[in-house]
Amino acid sequence: MDDDPRILYVQTHGIDEVSKAATPFYLATAAAAMDMEVSIYFTMHGPTLLRKDSRDLTVKEGGAPLSSFIDLAVETGVNLLVCQPSLDLNDLAMEDLMDGVQMIGGAAFNDMAAEADAVISF
Repeated sequence: MDDDPRILYVQTHGIDEVSKAATPFYLATAAAAMDMEVSIYFTMHGPTLLRKDSRDLTVKEGGAPLSSFIDLAVETGVNLLVCQPSLDLNDLAMEDLMDGVQMIGGAAFNDMAAEADAVISF
């Protein structure tokens, strides 16, 4: 086990509230750049942000596309994790999501949360 701090962000908002989408990616990217082990867990409506067809959404009119925040997070080593029941809730399958997303179950999430140095929810 390494000694890098671990942060787990939980993203519950999706494309229905895209104005709340960029901050977890921004903070996760900053934490990863600080050599922390970082994951974002997408649950409830959060998985809709990971849809392949959501990449061009913008947080505000004239702003950068959501994909720019996601790509930077992934490039810095942020893990994107999705909740299986939340996929069902949003009528999504793994093949609807962008590459690199990993599905985990409730037990795995609870283990990660229990072992994290911080859990932050959006």
